[in-house]
Amino acid sequence: MRNQVLYELQKNFPLVQRPFEQIAKKLNMDEDEVIKIVQEEKENKTIRQTSAIFDTRRLGYSSSLVAFKVNSSEIEDAVKILNSHPGISHNYERNHDFNIWFTLAVSPESSFGLEGTVKLLARLCNAIEYITLPTLKLFKISVKLDTTGKAAKKEKIEKKKFIELELNELHKKVIKYSQEDIKIKKEPFKDMIDKIGINYETFFKTLDELKKCGAMRRFATILNHRKAGFNANAMVVWDIDEEKAEEMGEKMATFSAVSHCYLRPKYKNWPYNIFSMVHGKTKKETNLMVRDIEKEVEYNSNQYLYSSREFKKVRVKYYTDDTIKWEDKYK
Repeated sequence: MRNQVLYELQKNFPLVQRPFEQIAKKLNMDEDEVIKIVQEEKENKTIRQTSAIFDTRRLGYSSSLVAFKVNSSEIEDAVKILNSHPGISHNYERNHDFNIWFTLAVSPESSFGLEGTVKLLARLCNAIEYITLPTLKLFKISVKLDTTGKAAKKEKIEKKKFIELELNELHKKVIKYSQEDIKIKKEPFKDMIDKIGINYETFFKTLDELKKCGAMRRFATILNHRKAGFNANAMVVWDIDEEKAEEMGEKMATFSAVSHCYLRPKYKNWPYNIFSMVHGKTKKETNLMVRDIEKEVEYNSNQYLYSSREFKKVRVKYYTDDTIKWEDKYK
């Protein structure tokens, strides 16, 4: 039952007054039993965080995946600099000449902007070379590790239509508090609504509006991959002909083992335009999953880029002045 609870938490955390009670009913369990499991998995760090997951660009932020080529003797110093930036949420060492890979989000109030921030970071880190790889098209972003071992090999990807919505102060307040990790108790949203000064109905209605306009992707639990038994994390990059790229990206996204799938630009020193994240319990298992994908897509070449070290994995905090404070040190 423990693995089933973890899987349910990842799919979509119930946005109701007593979410653990709803999960318990679905799994024919007791609410207290579910809470106990969640508390234990939080304490042993299998669960990283349970919170709202927002779309950076729909909140007005600029973002990109960035790769640096750094001398091996300077990696540690570079990592300290990169990890100090509040807009860098993920930072890894990968098995490639471009050895440091990170995601960067820059707030609309940034003085440097995305390009200026990347150039500054490259200079501070003594990067020999770098590439900026913004998302041109998103095919999938949904991390659901199959802790049950029963998930289907493929899944249907729904194309969502979003409503137009101008975010007001209430939306921004709800974003500010719902991006924080919930407390594991019967009414985990109680502290949030008390701080905002609203009732449950208004809170859930506002989250629903944020989801319908695409600002919130989902409310869910994120697991620590390795703690959950998924020790192999491959970023597979594919060189696909431009006219076939979207078709192949959509096909890759249907594989359950693929958590992220994007179309990104090609460069003279970087021929790969489709990026797919594939998670498995072992490197061998992950490689077999990628080979299943290779049988169904048309591509010129690809590379399996495994992460050798994880330097940072957090959520970007929206509507704070952290970026401004960071930039002030370099003006």
